Amino acid sequence: MQGLMQHWPLTVDKIIDHAARWHSDREVVTRRVEDGEIERTSYGEIRRRAKQVSHALQQAGIEQGDRVATLAWNSARHMEAWYGVMGMGAVCHTLNPRLFPEQLIYIINHAEDRLIFADITFVPLLAAILDKCPSVTGVVVLTDEANMPDPGKLGARAIAYEPWIAGRPTDAAWGDFDENTACGLCYTSGTTGNPKGVLYSHRSNYLHTLLTMQADAMGASMNEVILPVVPMFHANAWGVAFSAPAAGAKLVMPGARMDGASIHELLETEGVTFSAAVPTVWQMLLNHLKATDGKLSTLKRVVIGGAACPESLIRTFHDDYGVDVIHAWGMTETSPLGTLGCLPPEIAALSFDQQMPFRLKQGRAPVGVELKLKDEAGAELPHDGCTPGRLTVRGAIVAATYFKGEGGDVLDEEGFFDTGDVATIDPQGFMQITDRAKDVIKSGGEWISSIEIENMAVGHPKAELAAVIGVRHPKWDERPLLLVKLKPGETATREDFTNFLEGKIAKWWMPDDVLFVDDIPLGATGKIDKKVLRARYQDHRLPGAVAAE
Repeated sequence: MQGLMQHWPLTVDKIIDHAARWHSDREVVTRRVEDGEIERTSYGEIRRRAKQVSHALQQAGIEQGDRVATLAWNSARHMEAWYGVMGMGAVCHTLNPRLFPEQLIYIINHAEDRLIFADITFVPLLAAILDKCPSVTGVVVLTDEANMPDPGKLGARAIAYEPWIAGRPTDAAWGDFDENTACGLCYTSGTTGNPKGVLYSHRSNYLHTLLTMQADAMGASMNEVILPVVPMFHANAWGVAFSAPAAGAKLVMPGARMDGASIHELLETEGVTFSAAVPTVWQMLLNHLKATDGKLSTLKRVVIGGAACPESLIRTFHDDYGVDVIHAWGMTETSPLGTLGCLPPEIAALSFDQQMPFRLKQGRAPVGVELKLKDEAGAELPHDGCTPGRLTVRGAIVAATYFKGEGGDVLDEEGFFDTGDVATIDPQGFMQITDRAKDVIKSGGEWISSIEIENMAVGHPKAELAAVIGVRHPKWDERPLLLVKLKPGETATREDFTNFLEGKIAKWWMPDDVLFVDDIPLGATGKIDKKVLRARYQDHRLPGAVAAE
């Protein structure tokens, strides 16, 4: 026997429809890409203009299932293009401008993008590569005629956004297709091999929106003022570009300016209560606040993901500014929410110091996400907080395969997806990433977590950034090498850091060497690029290695 409820397809056009109907005047604030000035609009206006985008796309010959790309910062215009593409049944493919040109060419061609919406800052980039992207017929530059840059080699293929949608009807047909219709396309960062496409459905994005709105997840509500610093090209700004309008929250978009001073200005002038970004962004903000004796008047909580959050960052937010840090984990393949570090009552009742071991973990799975630890043979491992294993995940928001079948069968016999992370899960359900499987340091048959050493080392008052990689050792196979980028004007010795780490990590985890470097490279998603570091220091001789030979 089946239920007798209405069939109401879960398509994302209904999200912006809801926002426009019930929160029509709620502000969406953007720092303009063209000049950094503040521009204000509303959900009602975004929906109206998104409908014009849909009409313009249809007139340009775009059909359901066609891929339309965006190469843009977080802004109201990007949201209009976003919903205009998805609402009519086309696929919104967000391009990451931090990828190498060769990777962008590969992704655009693999996706067979028909059209690209681009901010003015990326017009020269596109002009340099689009001759190698035959499927792209045009570029819509997200600006007006007055600010339209020289299109260069793009020539007549480039058109300004404002005249392109001006005067168009606002009644373009939306929705009315199956909820499993493809909605968005986001490629992995390609740290190993070519990037792979994750093809979200309308249903998966809608369900992910409901997950993020849970009180024990991101908890968006109409009373919030949300600043997504995480870009829309990083797995849909972690879902905020859906959850904020769904809740009717005021939305603040930072545009192209991600420096500490610019983010602080928006936090204060717009009364932001909630924000989301990777640790490097928050470190820039905290450095700015310290240098200027700045305050955080309205900010209540931040979600930090994309990389493990150091204890020093959590403590500074809490002790100096009264801001609660919610540690999170996810990946492109999980839409991206996987776990969030909201505390259950028995842990929340503890002192802050007693809470810290749990706050440092990436958190617990929300309803709709299942986690399992497995060994190399696929056997399930215990949730004892000690036994590390390969983290696998399944659920309605998890990828079943990659676009065009790249990578082959990615699910095991139980339907779990191998995340490539090594993790532990404790009896309270808190998951903690100990390393990427390819980054874990194997020393004497045991695993050493590079992430845990990094998080401790970056807490040193002289450290700006720290990275740990495994270096070959004749006796132990691999030993840790600590790389430290010092804060401007600082000097330090190897002993300064080994002494600082003493008692904070296991003795046998202590790095065999410490190098002070001018640069620690970050990948396209803001994470430390271990692949570059391993290649750069593959021939480094550890002090104790010669004696062991």
